[in-house]
Amino acid sequence: MSGQGSPTLDIDGSGLKVVIVAGSWHDEITDGLIAGATRTLEGAGADYSLVRVPGSFELPVVSKAALEAGADAVVALGVIIRGGTPHFEYVSSAATDGLTRVAIDTGKPVGFGVLTLDDEQQGLDRAGLPGSKEDKGREAAEAAIATARALRAL
Repeated sequence: MSGQGSPTLDIDGSGLKVVIVAGSWHDEITDGLIAGATRTLEGAGADYSLVRVPGSFELPVVSKAALEAGADAVVALGVIIRGGTPHFEYVSSAATDGLTRVAIDTGKPVGFGVLTLDDEQQGLDRAGLPGSKEDKGREAAEAAIATARALRAL
């Protein structure tokens, strides 16, 4: 599993405003990602809100707007499952490149929780649901908080 070797982060979100921006495709997996991020942000004491968008393609523009409106960090969550057309590659690339650009352009962290999957089972294994091997929503929220703290320390 890709989660092997992941860091253990000391997370303190007090004083941070975080926006979870989540796509609406593949409800069960996305809801698991949102639950993991929410649990993490609540446990860290962060002030957070949730904004839903149609899909992963829309994550960058709404993430940028949230950061420009005063959020200290964004947790971007989405699910893209490979199909029989090149659509998967286009949406995956647009979401990844767009979110990277948002972080660099705003100078604020974007916790990356966009799952790019070959099939639904891979998502269920990573969604933080009962029986999942990983919790990518938690990991994205932890990364957003830890990076926001690192930026404040500079």
